[in-house]
Order: sequence, then C-alpha cells, then structure tokens
Amino acid sequence: MGQKKYRVETVGPRIEAFLNSTRERIGLRVKFEVTDGETPHPDFENPEIMVRFSGPDVELLLANKAELLLALEQLTMEMLRMPAEEHSLLCFDANDYRVLRVEELRLSALAAADKVKRTRVPFEFSPMNSRERRIIHLALRNELTLRSESVGMAPHRHVVIYPSDMPSKPDTASVPAFARRGRRR
Repeated sequence: MGQKKYRVETVGPRIEAFLNSTRERIGLRVKFEVTDGETPHPDFENPEIMVRFSGPDVELLLANKAELLLALEQLTMEMLRMPAEEHSLLCFDANDYRVLRVEELRLSALAAADKVKRTRVPFEFSPMNSRERRIIHLALRNELTLRSESVGMAPHRHVVIYPSDMPSKPDTASVPAFARRGRRR
C-alpha cells in the first residue's frame, strides 16, 4: 500500500486554523474533529483525511443537500491547493450525512439500472458533483449489460445509464442554446 499524501500531522493544523477562522467569522456554532480517513464504504470513498462536525448549528451545514458542508470542504481544498484528482482524499461529514448519501446513491444507481434493463430506455440522473457521479459509476461497474456516462457541463453535469449496445445521445446540454437553434439568414 502506498504512502499517504495527506495526514493529520501534516495538514491537520492548517485545516484547523482555517476552519476555526471561518467558523468565528460566520458565527457558526459547531465543533469539528480532524482525523485520519476511514469510511464504511471503501469501494466508493477512501479519504485520507476526515473532518467531522457536531454541535448546535450542524443542521445548517446539512441544509439544502449539505450545501454549506460541501462549500466548506471545497474552500478547504482550495486553501490546501489540492489538485482536482485528489479532492476525494478529503471528506467532510456531519451526522453521518456522507455514509447515508453514499448508500442513497448506490441504491438509486441499482434501481435505475434495473429500470434501464427492463425498458431499454436510458436513465438520466439529476445534476450532481463529481464525487457523487463517481459513486454512481462505481456502483454500476459490474453491470455488463449497461454503461454509465457523465454528460453536460457543470453545474448541470449528470450521469446517464444506457444499455451497453445503445449509442450515446448527443450531449445537447453542453452545446450553447444559440448553436442548437440553427443559423438565421
């Protein structure tokens, strides 16, 4: 097994200083703990660093599909200057949101796969971030009669599940509206 790039001893103090400063500035009443990564879903997520939040304002972190929690995670990655391919190595959680979300995505992927197998009609998920799209792809990796693709441009990027022998639909979501309408004369 390879050496970990991110460890509590090396980046923990920077994460703590950043989150303490941010927490004080916005008046967020939460505590957090920075630990070496562990996850009940190692096939889907395998972070090197976990940051777990608790406290009276933890529900604010989880409101609107954990928008604030994910924003703090993203800002922390920016502060650490983590390249995009390493973003999965840092994971923020509160009230086991991440564990529950991984399970929800996995079950949604399996249900959508069953529907595509029965109907042979492609299934499109709602837009989601790259980490969640990856969970969908990994949940379906052993489905030999299906394939999954990420299509569109952020923030509308989403997963489509196809029968493996069906061609992809043209990705009109990433084509500007004026180009789809055709030329005026």
